[in-house]
Amino acid sequence: MTTTTAVTVSDRALGAFLRARRAALRPQDVGLASHGVRRVAGLRREEVAVLADMNVDYYARLEQGRERHPSAQVLDALARALRLRPDAHAHLHRLAGSPPVEPPATDVVGPALRSLLDGFPDRPAFVVNPALDILAANACARALHAPFSPADNLARMVFLDPAGRRFYTDWAATSRATAGHLREACGITPDDPRLRDLVRTLTSRSPDFARLWTTHDVLAKTQDAKHLQHPVAGRLTLTYQSFDVRAAPGQQLIVYQAAPGGPGARALSLLGGRTAPGAEPSRTGP
Repeated sequence: MTTTTAVTVSDRALGAFLRARRAALRPQDVGLASHGVRRVAGLRREEVAVLADMNVDYYARLEQGRERHPSAQVLDALARALRLRPDAHAHLHRLAGSPPVEPPATDVVGPALRSLLDGFPDRPAFVVNPALDILAANACARALHAPFSPADNLARMVFLDPAGRRFYTDWAATSRATAGHLREACGITPDDPRLRDLVRTLTSRSPDFARLWTTHDVLAKTQDAKHLQHPVAGRLTLTYQSFDVRAAPGQQLIVYQAAPGGPGARALSLLGGRTAPGAEPSRTGP
C-alpha cells in the first residue's frame, strides 16, 4: 500500500524559492560551460546538484516539496551553489525549518520612542513594522513624505501612489529593494495577516510588484543612499540607518541624514520647521 503525504505551504515555498534562484543564474555565472539549446532560463537541476555535491533526485524532491527535512549542511551547500547572499541564505534556512520563536509583534509605538523621534528636528525619523507601515514619524519625516497621500506605508507609496515615481528618482532600484524587504519579512513571519493582505493587494494592483515578487529576491535593509526629488526641498541625496526596536519586536526605527553642512542638510532643516509636531500618519488600507 502506498502512503501519500500532502505537500504543505512551506514545502511549496521552499521549492518555489529554489526554482526562482536557479532560474536567475546562468551557467557562466557559476563557472559552468553551456552546452546545447536551453528550453528554460537559468541552470538545470542537474547543474545545481553537481554544484551542491548532491544527488539530482534528492534535489528534485526538494524543489517538488517531497523532501521535508534537509539538513543544515545541505542548505549551506545549496546556498553556495545558488550564490545566495547572506540575507537570502538565512531566508532559505527559515523556509526549510521552524524559525526561532519570536515574541509577538506589536504596532504600538511607546512614548519613549515617540519622544526620541522628536529629538531629531532636522532629520527625518520614523518607525515601521515588517509590512513597512509607518507607525510614527517626526515633523521632518512628515514634511519629507508630504507628496504622498496618505504617507502611511512605504510599499504602497512606491508601487501604488503616482507620486512615487517622481519622488524616488531611481525608482527601479527603490522598487526592487522594497519588494526584497517584503520578501524577507514574509520569510520571517509567513503567517502575518497584514503582510499577506499587503502582498495580495500589491500583486493585484501593481504589475511591477507582481513581476518583482516572482523573482524571490530577498534584501535586508542597507545603508544605500536614497535619491529623492521633493517639491519644496528639491533634489536630495540621503543616507539612512535602521535600528531594531528591542522593546517592540518587528519595529524598526529609520533615520535619514544628509551630508553635514551641505545643501541637503539645509533643506532638511527647512523641512523640519514646516510641519508642527503632533500629527501622525493614518493608515487607511494597503
